Amino acid sequence: MPRKLFAISVILLTVISISFAGSGPNMQEGMWEITSKMEIPGMPMQMPPTTHTQCLTKKDLAPQSSQPGQECKITQTKVVGNTVTWTVLCKGQGGDMKGSGKITYSGNSFKGVIKMSMVGDNMEMTCHISGQRIGDCK
Repeated sequence: MPRKLFAISVILLTVISISFAGSGPNMQEGMWEITSKMEIPGMPMQMPPTTHTQCLTKKDLAPQSSQPGQECKITQTKVVGNTVTWTVLCKGQGGDMKGSGKITYSGNSFKGVIKMSMVGDNMEMTCHISGQRIGDCK
């Protein structure tokens, strides 16, 4: 009897652990206003921050912005606690780019960074991003 009770306890704890692990980051789904500030080493003038809105859900945690003539695809996403990391591959007229992103959610806001580089080139860009939930998705 004690062996059965021990086995049931182990199974129950495992199920509970898995359900909490899958609950996702502290993020409220909805429409988010996302601000990006790009830094490119060696450029004398920095680009001004840009802002766009995007619907973010627990299924689609990584913010994305589409640039004309560029197609980006998130290839891998990982969630640990409130932090989401991903890799991205972009194809565009100016050449292919690859990168990685990392954001940490805090309920109705997030902060993070995206690092991108041209495939076959040493040029790297860093984009600091922040987001604020502004309402429900439309």
